[in-house]
Amino acid sequence: MANTSDIKNGLCLNYNNDIFKVVEFLHVKPGKGPAFVRTKLKSLTTGKVIDNTFSAGHKIDAVRVERRTYQFLYKEAEDYNFMNSETYEQVMIEGKMIENGDLLKDGQNVEILFHAENETPLTIDLPQYITLKITYTEPGVKGNTATNVSKPATVETGAEVKVPIFINEGDQIKIDSKTRSYVERIKK
Repeated sequence: MANTSDIKNGLCLNYNNDIFKVVEFLHVKPGKGPAFVRTKLKSLTTGKVIDNTFSAGHKIDAVRVERRTYQFLYKEAEDYNFMNSETYEQVMIEGKMIENGDLLKDGQNVEILFHAENETPLTIDLPQYITLKITYTEPGVKGNTATNVSKPATVETGAEVKVPIFINEGDQIKIDSKTRSYVERIKK
């Protein structure tokens, strides 16, 4: 059993019959009254984010997890198939467990978080930045130079993202996998 002094970002814990991951935390020591820890917890089964406050010294049930690198193989209906590059073991994961899964391209490496005791996958972390090729976008209109003008573009995985107007078909772009936002154009 751990206590509130062990809370840090990324810690997984059992709480209300579910497994939660600590997204944010803040240790607070007010002038009056006891100290407490204010947290933002994300459910690893539903994806729901909740705010919770633990009093100082409160016992928490930490979950032992392992982070392993897997390679994305292919998508079958709504499920994604991954392979461990060391053991060649394959695992199939439901699409609802993967945030922005439509940005995954074949052969890309991801980090899968496993519950260490029962070997079940909990979450999948895509790389922070993904490089993809633009397969379709409307040409930019000359003279339309207002700041922050964007247009929709389809990338090689079939996902649609917003890009600046100077991006054309065939360009390689870097995308932030968390926010699905354009970062930069890759020079050839």
